Amino acid sequence: MSDTWKIERTAEWRSNDILFSVAHQPESTKLYVGSSDFKVFVWDTAEEKPQRQIFAGEGHQSYVTGMTLAGGRLVTGSYDQQLIWWDLAEQKEVRRQQAHDRWIRRVISTPDGERVISVGDDMQCKVWSSETGELLAQFSDHPEQTPHHYPSMLYAVAVSSDGKLIATGDRVGHVAIWSAETFEKVGEVEAPVFYTWDPKARRHSIGGIRSLAFSPDGQQIAVGGIGKIGNIDHLDAPSRLEIFDWKTSERRHEIEEKEKKGLVEQIIYHPDGKRLLTFGGDHKGFINLFDTEKGTLLAKTAAAAHPPPSSTHPIQTCPHRRPQHDRTLATL
Repeated sequence: MSDTWKIERTAEWRSNDILFSVAHQPESTKLYVGSSDFKVFVWDTAEEKPQRQIFAGEGHQSYVTGMTLAGGRLVTGSYDQQLIWWDLAEQKEVRRQQAHDRWIRRVISTPDGERVISVGDDMQCKVWSSETGELLAQFSDHPEQTPHHYPSMLYAVAVSSDGKLIATGDRVGHVAIWSAETFEKVGEVEAPVFYTWDPKARRHSIGGIRSLAFSPDGQQIAVGGIGKIGNIDHLDAPSRLEIFDWKTSERRHEIEEKEKKGLVEQIIYHPDGKRLLTFGGDHKGFINLFDTEKGTLLAKTAAAAHPPPSSTHPIQTCPHRRPQHDRTLATL
């Protein structure tokens, strides 16, 4: 591999709202985003000055926190606990259903597009038919309360590139690995450093596992979040990445990037498995590129996240992106 790496911004589009989720339609120039104003939009990046178009229909009643392309449809999830199926050509709603009993945190699909997977703060992972919306399975290995007797959250879910494994990760640092065929638990890893509890000033917790990704060969699981936080009113701690051999629960790497603080919200492996990108931040954003064999940082750059109210929120892209299951448009 090259000794010199850099991440370059190649395009940027601006939005006045906060964008929580994103998906890219393969073999096209279409980008879909879920917004803090409860709407779903599409950008055509082939246009000289792209202007986003709103999807028709009632839409969601809260933040659109997850989306994925599956079975020729766009599927979105929200804090309103609902999943909505959208027709891409007509840009309109075709099906909606109550999916979880609490906030939906993430929505992904299997590589073959036949199943949609969602997780929510009811601590359930649910698997749906992308064609009919039928619930095929639901399972959990995540307690509803933290060890300090406060509500927990199920933030993260990932599926392996061959579609045979599912991983789920929660607020207190527990990751469960599941068979996507039998839906039985086949492994687990523990990453407690991601969880910070303040027993005095606030009696409150912060952090949690915010992102998961299987290596391309399915042998390792990368876990993202934030390190130990001193003042839990702020995300003032290093971004944190841990990589495990999930079959043995062996931790291969612990990586904290002290300059780029905040939550690692997304992880994307390069197809060769030797590199991965992490995305996230506190009130500022970052994109970091790591060597997965050595556990070293190869390159990093700033990425806009939460600018002041008077400015707007940019969407960024960079080359060599893998469009599946993205929540940010800046990818490898």
